[in-house]
Amino acid sequence: MKNKYLINLIFFVLLSGCVGASSSGLFGTGVTVAMDPRTLGTQIDDSIMDKSLDTRIILIDKKYIVDVKTKVLDGRIFITGKVDTPEEKLKITKLAWETKGARSVKNDLVINKKFKFKQSAKDLLITSQLRSAMIFNKKIKAINYNIDTYKKVIYVYGIAETQEEKEEIIKEAKMILDVEDVVTSILMMNDLRMIKN
Repeated sequence: MKNKYLINLIFFVLLSGCVGASSSGLFGTGVTVAMDPRTLGTQIDDSIMDKSLDTRIILIDKKYIVDVKTKVLDGRIFITGKVDTPEEKLKITKLAWETKGARSVKNDLVINKKFKFKQSAKDLLITSQLRSAMIFNKKIKAINYNIDTYKKVIYVYGIAETQEEKEEIIKEAKMILDVEDVVTSILMMNDLRMIKN
């Protein structure tokens, strides 16, 4: 009986020592795992998702080790960093959505480009017009999408509940003046469920 108490005590001390030892975690320096509100199981699932996504991104191109950072919190994927083309951003977004257990994807990757005020202003205007059109269109859940415009080409990333919603987004995008092309990475809700299982 004494041995059982002793083993439990040693195990508890070791575990609590491990938890308090790390002062940098998912939330940044100074926050320990002990303060993480997620359950241990959720933390492990998030960590597995994060490592899996990082590995698949690096397999595309080794430069992403430095340029792209991912973080997973409760199945929600956050991506930051920089890429050279909108197509790269689209590919990484698609990879994130295909990660088993992904609940949402927030892609804040910045596209490296030479700054031209006139072009940037036009692209910003196109993005704003599409965002407004999506908000006012009752067939579209605008919150489920990210929009980028680069040289008059609109890139839409997100998840649609129905095929009709996906078609509405493309229709709204093509109605905007000066748009040269619309590239989408819109997954269907049903396809996402299949990917998760």
